[in-house]
Amino acid sequence: MSSLGTSRGRRLAAAAAAVGALALVAGCSSGDGSVTGGGKKDGKVVITMGMYGVMGFKESGLLEQYEKENPDVDIQAEIAGDEQTYYTALQTHLAAGNGLKDIQGIEIGRAKEVTETQSAKFADFAGIAGTDHFLPWKQSQITTKDGKVLGLGTDSGPMAVCYRKDYFEQAGLPTDREAVGKLWAGDWKKYVEVGRTFEKDYKGDKVAYMDSASGLFNAMVYGYPEQYYDEDGGLIYAKNPVVKEAWNLAADAADDGLSAKLRQFQPGWDPGLANGTFATAVCPAWMLSHISEKAGPENAGKWDVANAPKGANWGGSFLGVVEKSPVKAEAQKLVAWLTAPEQQAHIFEKLGNFPSSQTSLERDDVKNVTSEYFSDAPIGQIFGTAAQQIPDKQVLGRKDGTIKDTFSQGLALVEQGTSRDKAWKTTSERIEKAVG
Repeated sequence: MSSLGTSRGRRLAAAAAAVGALALVAGCSSGDGSVTGGGKKDGKVVITMGMYGVMGFKESGLLEQYEKENPDVDIQAEIAGDEQTYYTALQTHLAAGNGLKDIQGIEIGRAKEVTETQSAKFADFAGIAGTDHFLPWKQSQITTKDGKVLGLGTDSGPMAVCYRKDYFEQAGLPTDREAVGKLWAGDWKKYVEVGRTFEKDYKGDKVAYMDSASGLFNAMVYGYPEQYYDEDGGLIYAKNPVVKEAWNLAADAADDGLSAKLRQFQPGWDPGLANGTFATAVCPAWMLSHISEKAGPENAGKWDVANAPKGANWGGSFLGVVEKSPVKAEAQKLVAWLTAPEQQAHIFEKLGNFPSSQTSLERDDVKNVTSEYFSDAPIGQIFGTAAQQIPDKQVLGRKDGTIKDTFSQGLALVEQGTSRDKAWKTTSERIEKAVG
């Protein structure tokens, strides 16, 4: 079985973050044409790429491999460490019509805004050979109403639950991942009920059952086709029973003291991982590398991964090609290769970014990936099963990312003692202001 090398992933993530600021400055400083750097030069096709975080193409060696297999191609990739900063710059370049790369990364929370407001700026992948292998819901997220496909899927974010085996043992709960998954199979309410048992029976210094109420909320809402918007673009969060059910269950967990009151990726969460202040975290595939990095080598083997109560998708990205790129055809060929099943499998094995390709999920080198840090958990099988449970349709809205963050802030209010009704009112007011 293949084993995901978490130490390598941590080094690569750090390297990407370190060069992020310089890369962004370089990208923003060029305004002398519709695309930065791309074209034909010295007998070579120069293809520029703008990306963020650890999308995996450069870090896994795929860009270098493509250049070796295609000696007439020179790929120049710039990577910003922070997606928010990257997207702000991308919006500026799209509006100005200059400073763009031939290939631009698009995060899932931005996909709807791009398809609704920037479709003319991106090339159409519909009909491009070798691009019919994705999970059904993935490509629909980057497709316009008239059928224009603005990019190809990279990774996805199927859901699982990461848990501390040692803490479960101290609470008299099963520690075997299959037995743990059966405790809450089929219903997130069972996950919360296990938390009540944990809090009652845990023997030792105070440890919270879960890291945050908002993590539970996200896992629930992303398991359904519609969350905050309907297919016509209407804002439906206030009347969507899925959202209200998730809000109330997350608030129940907060009211019962099951949460460590730590918002994921916000100040306090990383120290919570390092200090072991909570026993479980709802974790999409891409979160495993972050947990292993921040929890540190001293906690290796204490964490494990179990099936989530229900399938859901949280996260994922796309690669799009700028319509006015002087090397559009060559850039589309590169994107098709980078997102092909073989390359998605390679990135998962090296870095842990889970494939969005249906064909890739059926490969043995995906199914057989394990995580040494997480007690040799068969993460290829666990996340592969979760990916198949994701609804075939995932309706996105223009301000999905903003609304998600606002709900997280609202549940943080509940964790700090605000009544759920007052926190809901505050959250609704903030959402209406943000999307209005």
